[in-house]
Amino acid sequence: MAMPRPKLHHLAALSLPVLAVAGYTVWSRRSPVGNPLVPEPLKPVDLNAYLGRWYEVARYEQAFEKGCEGVSAEYRLRPDGKIDVVNSCRAPDGKFRTARGTAKIVPGSQGAKLKISFYGPLYIGNYWVMDHAEDYSWSIVGDPTGRYLWLLSRQQVPEEMERHSLIKRATALGYDTSRLVITTQP
Repeated sequence: MAMPRPKLHHLAALSLPVLAVAGYTVWSRRSPVGNPLVPEPLKPVDLNAYLGRWYEVARYEQAFEKGCEGVSAEYRLRPDGKIDVVNSCRAPDGKFRTARGTAKIVPGSQGAKLKISFYGPLYIGNYWVMDHAEDYSWSIVGDPTGRYLWLLSRQQVPEEMERHSLIKRATALGYDTSRLVITTQP
């Protein structure tokens, strides 16, 4: 006697926990802590001013970004109030990679904290705008674990003085900036 085939909606229900575990496994791989005492973000963030293209100046190296050059991120507001996130880079093999996600503002954070998902409905990533220029020409992004850090600029190749100032500002926030990888931009 043949086994009955599971209905499609049963398979979908089974796949969500599998995706959740797989997503958590990827997310939870631990990199070293670069800031054991992460402060709260310093300023509110005006989402409309923050949206648009950002270029990575430097980062804590992570497996998902290892060896990437020409790194940028684009943030666009969606009609539902969430934010489309498109991260792009040129991988060491020369191929262009893109990761698409969605972010939502954490209530009560004055726009400085977002939850981000690259895994469908699982908003497991934390994106904290630790500090930013008044004119939103630069931004320092981290998370509450102190394992992630990105220094961002609106300029693809910022002046050396701006890069140095960003690193100095990250140091003042308690980050171990000796771990930073300077991003090569074309």
